Amino acid sequence: MLFAASMVSMVLGSIHAFSVFLVPLEAEFGTSRATVSLIYSFGLVFLTIAVLFGPAVYSRLRPATFYIWVSVLGSIGAGLAGIAGGLELVWIGYSLFFGVANGLGYGFGLQFAARANPDRSGLAMGVVTAAYALGAVLAPYGFEVALAFGGFSLAMLALCSIVFLVGIGAAVLVARSGARYVDTQTDTGVSNLPWLRIAAIWLAYGSGVAAGLMAIGHAAGIAATAGFSGWKAAATIAGCNLVGSLLSGWLSDRISHRRILMILPLLSAIALLTLSVLPRETIALLGVVGFAYGGMIATYPAAIARLFPGEDGPYAYGRIFTAWGVAGLLAPWLAGQIYDWGGSYTPALWVAAGLGVLSAFVAQKAILSA
Repeated sequence: MLFAASMVSMVLGSIHAFSVFLVPLEAEFGTSRATVSLIYSFGLVFLTIAVLFGPAVYSRLRPATFYIWVSVLGSIGAGLAGIAGGLELVWIGYSLFFGVANGLGYGFGLQFAARANPDRSGLAMGVVTAAYALGAVLAPYGFEVALAFGGFSLAMLALCSIVFLVGIGAAVLVARSGARYVDTQTDTGVSNLPWLRIAAIWLAYGSGVAAGLMAIGHAAGIAATAGFSGWKAAATIAGCNLVGSLLSGWLSDRISHRRILMILPLLSAIALLTLSVLPRETIALLGVVGFAYGGMIATYPAAIARLFPGEDGPYAYGRIFTAWGVAGLLAPWLAGQIYDWGGSYTPALWVAAGLGVLSAFVAQKAILSA
């Protein structure tokens, strides 16, 4: 079951290799970097909406059926983007359909893995998150090859085929295992969730992941301005994301979540500030940002599951995860807009570093017992 969830998570993680398409799409559609960045930003918004409302349907479908729907939606979305003649159809296909499939597959995989491994839920969630990052590690090179031979269209059509085959394969594995998604209690107390605490964690989470999402969304562009290969930057940040997810997932079962969620955003802030003055270290410093981001997105679900036990956990996570969507919408777009204004990412790096400091401060106050 964990393998099936990780397979789907891995192929969906390719969304975070989108930065390799920035320059080709600018040229293909004759538009600005900020406008092209909105494809990725809108995708993250719809991903977030799917995670938010996903708990309402997780237990209503058999896991195999759920994965079939994810594969169909994801492949339709990538296919539409592949045949698009304008940005509008790319937004519908990639941002809407592929974004929704992403949120459903990733959100369900996290909760499914945690329920199947209750004694090691942090590690199980970390594995699914790491598989998501692995997809972003592998995708940049494959996308670069597809771009060289057939452009954006070939890259999307290849993604369409892979999403469908992997999703159906996962459905078959889950069906054969007989695994089911079982509610841990029948009556969830969503209306009784402590909204002030959720709001504080929302702020800590959103400000913490903003730096990572900005760097992931513009990794190729940031590297290119410093004279490095774009796909190498995207693969490096994704690879370090994977390591951060695995290590933090393992640590979250052993040490305080609060400590992890204070250290990681500060580490990201230091790397971003250093990057703004030492561009020759771009690849390594982007890797540090990716490591911190991977650690945060693996640790927050585990911390939330401990803070809000039972069925409250998925609902609380869905609401807090909307911070990721807001960060995903604003951070990549803002970085693109800043680049269009002055031809430099440096001010965006400063803003992201400040958000990292804010995240560490708020996490210290809001996450006390996890």
